[in-house]
Amino acid sequence: MANAKASVGMIDGTDADLIVLPELGLSGYTCGDLFATDSLLSGCLAALEQIADHSAGHGAMVVVGLPLTVQTALMNCAVLVADGSIHGIVPKSYLPNYREFYEQRHFRAASAADPKMLKVLGQNVPFGTDILFSRGQATIGIEICEDLWMPIPPSSHASLAGANVLLNLSASNETIGKAAWRRDLVRSQSGRCLAAYAYSSAGPGESTSDLVFGGHCMIAENGVVLGESRRIGDGVEPVVVPSMVVTRDVDLQRLDHDRRVTGSFDDARTIQHEFRTVNCESASKPTATTRPELKRIVDGQPFVPSGEQELADRCSEIFAIQIAGLVKRLSRLPADTTLSIGVSGGLDSTLALLVAIRACDVVGRSRADVHGVTMPGFGTTEHTRQSADQLIAATGITGECIDIRALCLDTFRSLGHQPLGVEIDPQTTVEALQKQLVEVPVGTADLTFENVQARVRTMLLMSRGFVLGTGDMSEQALGWCTYNADHISMYNVNTSIPKTLVRFLVRYAAEHDFGGKLKDLLDRVADTPISPELLPPAADGSIQQSTEAEIGDYELHDFFLFHFVRNGFSKEKILYLAQHASFTQSYPAQIIEATLDKFLARFFANQFKRNCVPDGPKVGSVSLSPRGDWRMPSDADADMFRGES
Repeated sequence: MANAKASVGMIDGTDADLIVLPELGLSGYTCGDLFATDSLLSGCLAALEQIADHSAGHGAMVVVGLPLTVQTALMNCAVLVADGSIHGIVPKSYLPNYREFYEQRHFRAASAADPKMLKVLGQNVPFGTDILFSRGQATIGIEICEDLWMPIPPSSHASLAGANVLLNLSASNETIGKAAWRRDLVRSQSGRCLAAYAYSSAGPGESTSDLVFGGHCMIAENGVVLGESRRIGDGVEPVVVPSMVVTRDVDLQRLDHDRRVTGSFDDARTIQHEFRTVNCESASKPTATTRPELKRIVDGQPFVPSGEQELADRCSEIFAIQIAGLVKRLSRLPADTTLSIGVSGGLDSTLALLVAIRACDVVGRSRADVHGVTMPGFGTTEHTRQSADQLIAATGITGECIDIRALCLDTFRSLGHQPLGVEIDPQTTVEALQKQLVEVPVGTADLTFENVQARVRTMLLMSRGFVLGTGDMSEQALGWCTYNADHISMYNVNTSIPKTLVRFLVRYAAEHDFGGKLKDLLDRVADTPISPELLPPAADGSIQQSTEAEIGDYELHDFFLFHFVRNGFSKEKILYLAQHASFTQSYPAQIIEATLDKFLARFFANQFKRNCVPDGPKVGSVSLSPRGDWRMPSDADADMFRGES
């Protein structure tokens, strides 16, 4: 009964709603011919009874493994118990009988001839591989060890029948390199089935006569490993008895969303097997309690990998996708086509410039074919102007500077507009206007003043050749661009890159592809505050117009963008996740909610801009292209999504 005692201790040691124990955990996997003895089999039944009785006061569903006699054969089974009862039994479908495994010596595999019900401990219990278990939003499918390693695992059929939580009771021994393959199987099966997948393997309590079992436990969700336990052989000391427990929350709402939007998932139901569903709802509903601590990591920057090497790999891959997209587009243009790009000295235009010169390198064109135009206006600071000039000089592209202020002043006169409230007349000079504008109080708004500058710049670029766009996905989401200005181009390599990732891409380029004399310059650009520089600088010449001061931090907006577009979450769900997210700084709850309201309002109000964005390559799981990933009415009402109706 030692295994039963250990299992009860494991159950009592967690507050999980669903507990998965290893394959043949009540007997041990390495019993050999002892499986045929009455003492072992009766002991396992006694242990099962003890665990079932104990579950009456726990509230969790518990899945244990043990050998059971079915008709005249012995079968390797998983048993789900909850609320003091046995709810169902699932036998193993595939028995390994190669190399170190010889399960067919002891057990019979599941078959269509198996009984549908089995009497165990005085209960008539559903039996078979065609059983799903339901509780709340969870529908649970179970398979055992080798089942996962098959070309079509039983869990694939269970998922098509509705299972969104898949369990695997396993006894997988450790050999060199096996853990990585095992991890890949769990991760990929969770992604293939659009489900959560919990894997629990036997540990060092098993016999070590010929094998060592590492106790590897994992929980994955739709292709991502949420967490895994220590295991023997993981290279971390001490390794004798590692902690073989892992607990994570899985997001069933997200899984349901992913299945809804993945139409091909339902297409596979043409090969669906028939399943029975066992209701495991608790007879006694728990009273409402405070929401427990979230047992999963909520990344505050979901577009940015947290690991240093993973981030470097991601940046390298994104650059390659951007470059490949532009190379293909260039191949369809006349050989003498000039590639024009507005170089502002900011993050977005710097990234697009780096992609442009790399694309020229790839196709063997001179970097001088890239025409970088700086267009200082009334808000341009000396800092960004120097950065732009240095970038043009250092990269070897063709440079041109056009002061747009005179053109803008003429436009203001034609419109009869007083920029930022400053009166102008036919004798007003650019210098006089610039001096007066610097004295305008901070916070004075004038959208016409800003838009005229943006549209003049685009007009000049469009008159000089093939225009490479620079705007990023975060700006598209928020509509933070001027329609028919920086909103438009012939091709935009940044179109599906969020702002939080742009800075990392520029820093990556500084460290890897563009080292040497460009490194300090790219670091300078990456450290520059985000601003469209369309309002006058401060009296000391510094940037006065801060994008994030006006609309909120891009870190928050990109978090909201990911969970609204990628996961389809409600405002309430996004706010809950934001409370648990690992942001780079602490945000008060009222700031998070106010910024989310602003995000939703701007996102809905600016679909008309996204409906006619230029071509550009998709690089991640989220894109706002109306030709592919995101389509919605331009006049959709945001009130319901903001919780206002």
